[in-house]
Amino acid sequence: MSDKLKVAIIGSGNIGTDLMIKILRNGKHLEMSVMVGIDPASDGLARAKRMGVATTHEGVDGLIAMPEFKDISLVFDATSANAHIYNDKKLKTAKPGIRLVDLTPAAIGPYCVPVVNLEEHIEQPNVNMVTCGGQATIPMVAAVRQVAKVHYAEIVASVSSKSAGPGTRANIDEFTETTSRAIEEVGGADKGKAIIILNPAEPPMIMRDTVYVLSEHADKAKVEASVEEMVKAVQSYVPGYKLKQKVQFDDIPDSEPLNIPGLGKFGGLKTSVFLEVEGAAHYLPAYAGNLDIMTSAAMATAERMAKSMLN
Repeated sequence: MSDKLKVAIIGSGNIGTDLMIKILRNGKHLEMSVMVGIDPASDGLARAKRMGVATTHEGVDGLIAMPEFKDISLVFDATSANAHIYNDKKLKTAKPGIRLVDLTPAAIGPYCVPVVNLEEHIEQPNVNMVTCGGQATIPMVAAVRQVAKVHYAEIVASVSSKSAGPGTRANIDEFTETTSRAIEEVGGADKGKAIIILNPAEPPMIMRDTVYVLSEHADKAKVEASVEEMVKAVQSYVPGYKLKQKVQFDDIPDSEPLNIPGLGKFGGLKTSVFLEVEGAAHYLPAYAGNLDIMTSAAMATAERMAKSMLN
């Protein structure tokens, strides 16, 4: 039996191309088979051809028609939310049992953040990688949740406008909605809120994320230790992920509670976490940590799924 699973990537833009290079360089249980696009002149398809990867510019239909498709067990989708709905249906009809790792905000399958809930979804036919902001911040919400009940979590993801391509810009609404839901469903907050900022600063800024968590009163040392442990776990597949400063705490007296719309009034502990995500610069520039964390999380997820499938 082969020790690698043949995979295809749909989407020959920045995210798909970066993911392809990661798999070609570092794939342990993954073998890059086909790169799929819709623009025959795209740099991603041209680069794939130069690197010896089979290509098609006819989208998912072109992939299904290729002889290589019969050996493909897992497909990454790096297109858009609407396109993924179509791709998912076509692939499952053509090959029941095929696995999909979804890098769009479509969320057909369960949300997956590798360090938080990957083991729960190893057997799922379609897993959703949430968003770049979700991958960066949900681990921090989950870290606080390991210590105390979380009433509310709010994240602000600030990325360089140069790292936001057409797909990202077309999915801004889906980004905020998907990330907010995942903060609740994966992070464990009763209520979640997400904000994304596209910063046009020059030189381009590295991705920054701010996480505010209101929880029950808790031991601050335990919360800080949980956050730092989670940061190390994320660094195992995103080396450029780090705390920008020490975790900050504010006590919210029960006598002067915060009023959270839809939840009510709460006192407790406010935890503030400030993050930076620097990309590995495999294909994308180092400032595009928002894209790198998505491809790195998707690859980590697929590697674990492939290991399970091969065994």
